[in-house]
Amino acid sequence: MTRLTPSRPDRLDPDARAVYDKITSGPRGASVTGADGALIGPFNAMLLSPPVGDALQELGAAIRYGSRLTGRCRELATLVVANHCDSAFERQAHERLARDLGFTEEQLASLRAGAQPSLDDEEEATVHRIARALVTRGDLDEEEYSLLAPPVLFELTTLVGYYRTLALQMRVFRVQP
Repeated sequence: MTRLTPSRPDRLDPDARAVYDKITSGPRGASVTGADGALIGPFNAMLLSPPVGDALQELGAAIRYGSRLTGRCRELATLVVANHCDSAFERQAHERLARDLGFTEEQLASLRAGAQPSLDDEEEATVHRIARALVTRGDLDEEEYSLLAPPVLFELTTLVGYYRTLALQMRVFRVQP
């Protein structure tokens, strides 16, 4: 059971409404709203503190729509975090995106099990390896560190931290898929 009442847009104060409008008018669009217009998933909690929520949603938009990571690499890393943190909402949302990018049910099952999926692309295999190291050890050894260019590694570590933050918030607020 959720601990946070969905915030309908017509009941938001002006600061929260501004964040709501930024989220729903951006590339995420209506995919992050329920039938009543309230934000779903991690986005509803972002309205609790508009300055922090806005910064967090901007970070998420930059990771999702402005990073050097390919869509497949981004979804792969996101699913590593979602499965490690047992975040049902993120798992469901990002498995759907991963399927649209060509991930197979076998690959998704491997990710759910915390195993190495069969990946033909070397960059994807590297991203999986790095993301697993980050969620399990919170660090990289020298070999792992050298596998990606520093700008890509910065974006990947930011992605992992962002989705871990969302997983924690959704766990605390009992956000359901």
